[in-house]
Amino acid sequence: MRLQSIFALCALLIGTMGAQAQQIKFVEYDLPNGLHVILHEDHSTPIVAVTVLYHVGSKNEVVGRTGMAHFFEHLLFEGSENIRRGEYARYVENAGGALNANTSQDRTFYYELLPSNQLELGLWLESERMMHAKVEMAGIETQREVVKEEKRQRYDNQPYGNLFPETLKRAYAKHPYAWAPIGSLEDLNAAKEEDFINFYKTFYVPNNATLCIAGDMTLEETKALVARYFSDIPRGTNPIPRPTVVEGFNRGEVRDTVGIKDQLPMVLEAYHIPAQGTKDFYAVDMLNQLLSQGESSRLNKSVVDEKELALFCGAFTFNLEDPGLTLAFGLAGMGIDPKQVEEAMNAEFDRVKTEMISDEEFQKLRNQIENDFVTRNSSMAGIAENLANYHTYFGSANLINNEIERYMAVTKEDLMNAAKKYYTADNRVVIYFMNDPALSKE
Repeated sequence: MRLQSIFALCALLIGTMGAQAQQIKFVEYDLPNGLHVILHEDHSTPIVAVTVLYHVGSKNEVVGRTGMAHFFEHLLFEGSENIRRGEYARYVENAGGALNANTSQDRTFYYELLPSNQLELGLWLESERMMHAKVEMAGIETQREVVKEEKRQRYDNQPYGNLFPETLKRAYAKHPYAWAPIGSLEDLNAAKEEDFINFYKTFYVPNNATLCIAGDMTLEETKALVARYFSDIPRGTNPIPRPTVVEGFNRGEVRDTVGIKDQLPMVLEAYHIPAQGTKDFYAVDMLNQLLSQGESSRLNKSVVDEKELALFCGAFTFNLEDPGLTLAFGLAGMGIDPKQVEEAMNAEFDRVKTEMISDEEFQKLRNQIENDFVTRNSSMAGIAENLANYHTYFGSANLINNEIERYMAVTKEDLMNAAKKYYTADNRVVIYFMNDPALSKE
């Protein structure tokens, strides 16, 4: 069984590595059409990252048309008025670079990593995507098949592949976080060409985007190139919808059992937590590091090593622009009752409510937080992405330098109080993912 595949996201979130701190210098400004521009000049390597963050994710969709933002992540590689279908990647690869994109609940992010003498190429490609993308049936039909195959590979045919969407739809009753970015294939099949065109004209506009460039370039030359390629793109005129619904906390425990093809039971608990950037969020995030980071973390040490109830156990912060979740999970060992795994997990959650963390463990936790914070800015791509994220979600790109102060302000008492407030039975969803023999025969 490929546990690495199951928990790849978890590993990224709870891993650690060393790095040296650095102050990230940048300039930022707005074009008249509303495009926000952030530039970070760094001549340490002959590489430049050209990135565009569109403030649109699956939470900007509506019931009956889910999956649109993720679909557009693919569709906007289909070509433009000046780029033939399938040529985006070829331009970048021929220049010795790499490109990709990703979609979350809150944003869609495109990037090119290029030799610094190819900066202009990256700007041209992204300006074409923003102004001249081909949103037409030929590309739509092609990408429908691509998304179907992605769903089969990432969800239908992966071990525990339905864990994430099944959890979300039970954790959120009203908010559009209730569906995963992959959305519904039925919704995408039902969408008409005008639905796609309207989505593009609403969200993929300069006044809903942040262009961030980091790497080996000069500020004045880059400003001139940005103006050349982006200043003539018209500002979007459609209202940009943002969800205003609030789920609230402590709505009562939700419990369920979901049938799966996999043999070993999985216990998942989802606790509602505050939105990223809020004061309590930092305490919750640190708690999850305490519970999960490294082999000596509390959940791993107790549930896996000492009690030998699970093959893997952890918790991570699903941080979102609106209130998100702590996702805790335990993969039960062969023949182990999942109720035992749940009880062992809950014992560790209860422990952080009743026992103050020691000074030694607290300092280790702070060191881990600082180390992770620095590591996120260890590449040009990481710097560009973080600058764009901080501007979009928090309204302050400079948090790339000082958000760590918010973590360092968290006290041991804050950790205990956050655990008492959010890690309660009436604030969680508990799901047992259990083998269903009927599914195994399909």
